[in-house]
Amino acid sequence: MIKKVLTGNDAVAEAMRQINPDVVAAYPITPSTHIPEKFSQFVANGKVDTEFVPVESEHSAMSACVGAAATGARTMTATASQGLALMHEVLFNASGMRLPIVLINANRALSAPLSIHGDHSDSMAVRDDGWIQLYASTPQEAYDLTLQAFPIAEDSDVRLPMMVCFDGFDVSHLVTNLEILEDEAVKKFVGETSKINPLFDLENPPSYGAFTNPDFYFECRRSQHEGFIKAPGVIKKVGERYSKISGRNYGSALETYQTEDAEIIAVIIGSASGMVHEAVDQMRSKNKKVGLVRIRTFRPFPKDEIIDAVKNAKKIAIFDRTMPSGAYGGPLFNEINSALKTSDFRLQTSDFIYGIGQRQFNPLHVADALEKMESGKPEQINFVNLRE
Repeated sequence: MIKKVLTGNDAVAEAMRQINPDVVAAYPITPSTHIPEKFSQFVANGKVDTEFVPVESEHSAMSACVGAAATGARTMTATASQGLALMHEVLFNASGMRLPIVLINANRALSAPLSIHGDHSDSMAVRDDGWIQLYASTPQEAYDLTLQAFPIAEDSDVRLPMMVCFDGFDVSHLVTNLEILEDEAVKKFVGETSKINPLFDLENPPSYGAFTNPDFYFECRRSQHEGFIKAPGVIKKVGERYSKISGRNYGSALETYQTEDAEIIAVIIGSASGMVHEAVDQMRSKNKKVGLVRIRTFRPFPKDEIIDAVKNAKKIAIFDRTMPSGAYGGPLFNEINSALKTSDFRLQTSDFIYGIGQRQFNPLHVADALEKMESGKPEQINFVNLRE
């Protein structure tokens, strides 16, 4: 194990260097720019033999990734915000063709008005595009999840593209101490790419992106869904294997803290879980029975693990970092409520919309939300630290 001081972006670029993908196609956009920038230095210095493709837009970047991945090449890209939005059309192509592309997304708000700051608007807007979504809360986790991405995406039971997401600036630009695996350990863990139906297999030529009539399209979509049904087991298996070489626990789609006897549980995604963790400690010191669930895997949604984590609670405070925009609550709120309807118990839930455009969010805001839950008088949908 090697100790380094890196930003979240540099940690991901280091993981990409160790993976040594066949193709990286990218267009720079804040706050993910440093990832392709740093990786292009590795290419120029001969530290990887990757084909680096600088393109004119994010739409072109994902199009290049689709073409490369169809040939069997291990393929990566990085983007954020409007860049991910510009890829939207091609994201469906990648997932529909079952191409195990890995995309690193530094979460950032969407325009307009223009904001370069962090929230989950971009990745939540494409949550149903057929991509696995993992969310890191720290630079260390961003590095770790990047290394786990290909063994998950390329698994024969999955064969789906994957996004590794982390909060723009809060993680992407955070400088911290990291533990980096030895190059040989990473090479052994990631393994060789599995070429299934490569485009240039002249003996058994495949077809990609073919036209389908109504009598087959539905079955194609159902087949794609099978990958998501099998993905949780593969994510767990890969996480447990990674835990053995890293010493860090990745055997679950989520992390729990003080949930065993908690009457009120906060559920959140991303780096702001640290604020919730601190608030839980402060409230526990006052004999308040509160706890935390941080979700790492959002797609496929870990329904069973969530239900098991909150089964002893009475109330759930759900924290969404994207604006509902006409929906009744944010994506995480609605996913959890849907999951709870499959259980044999009912809990009171409230949604707390926070950190939009990187609006300040601290343990006092968390404590205020949890105290509202305790009082029994919270609104169903709440906006945290919003000027009215």
